[in-house]
Amino acid sequence: MAARRAAPHFLNTLCRVSSRRFGALPEGSISSSSQHLINIEYECSAHNYHPIPIVFSQAKGSSIWDPEGNKYLDFLSAYSAVNQGHCHPKIMKALVQQAERLTLSSRAFYNDRFPVFAECVTSMFKYDMVLPMNTGAEGVETALKLARKWGYEKKKIPKDEKALIICLPRHLQAIIVSCCGCFHGRTVAAISMSCDNEATHGFGPLLPGHLKVDFGDEASLEKIFKEKGDRIAGFLFEPIQGEAGVVIPPDGYLKAVRDLCSKFNVLMIADEIQSGLARSGRMLACDWEEVRPDIVILGKALGGGVIPVSAVLADKDVMLCIHPGEHGRFAFTIDS
Repeated sequence: MAARRAAPHFLNTLCRVSSRRFGALPEGSISSSSQHLINIEYECSAHNYHPIPIVFSQAKGSSIWDPEGNKYLDFLSAYSAVNQGHCHPKIMKALVQQAERLTLSSRAFYNDRFPVFAECVTSMFKYDMVLPMNTGAEGVETALKLARKWGYEKKKIPKDEKALIICLPRHLQAIIVSCCGCFHGRTVAAISMSCDNEATHGFGPLLPGHLKVDFGDEASLEKIFKEKGDRIAGFLFEPIQGEAGVVIPPDGYLKAVRDLCSKFNVLMIADEIQSGLARSGRMLACDWEEVRPDIVILGKALGGGVIPVSAVLADKDVMLCIHPGEHGRFAFTIDS
């Protein structure tokens, strides 16, 4: 991990500046066909994004074409969801084959594909068990629930159920520590861990039970562990922050996190949704410092860009803290 400076967040700036309002774009800057589609989306779809004014129509590998046949090179890869490229032949073949043999299987039954997937992903990343979900945000929520359940059952963090129900701050237990600049999704739990005012403004009250430290600041993490370590269940972080502008931590930070989590009996939870699956040149970004988190969250490229798939990996001591009926997902089949 040689580069250490945060890359300029030019992409989001470009999005916001160039497409603040579609109607304000210079006349003739995009074709009438693409403009028509953009206008429809602007009128009929929620304005939770400011897209770059380019319409995708077809794609293959790293190339994209708009409705007029103009070709573009895809540098964004759907925020890492299509790291393998658009319409990869092996992925498309598996998708079509599975769609023709079985549409859906809930976890109320077994199917003949999920065990193959579970064995493959646990063997690849060397964890005992996997809990599959659909989206990255669901994977994060699952990891948070898992960490808190482990905190109560295994770490023996005291729990006051009545205080938890009415959310009295002085009684809140099983704390999760996260980093400023993090991005773990847009659910209420995820934004409750964020320092981004744009992500949290107008969505309160946010969920309690979270503490924040600066990313890459080993001393601050140690300080908060010393002060509240007996009540902290997990430390959730991105090994490389994505939304914050591709921020790489100082050399040795991941090893320091591993050592501190082990010392204070806190679960090290790595959100590798964007940085994982070879995005950084290793299967996991944590592999660059040869550290093994207690929980790993995968997503985006895990579904090959064609279906939403996320996964939470952990060993049995952690994973089996969740029992039947306590957590679930709507399952689909995966053809390997």
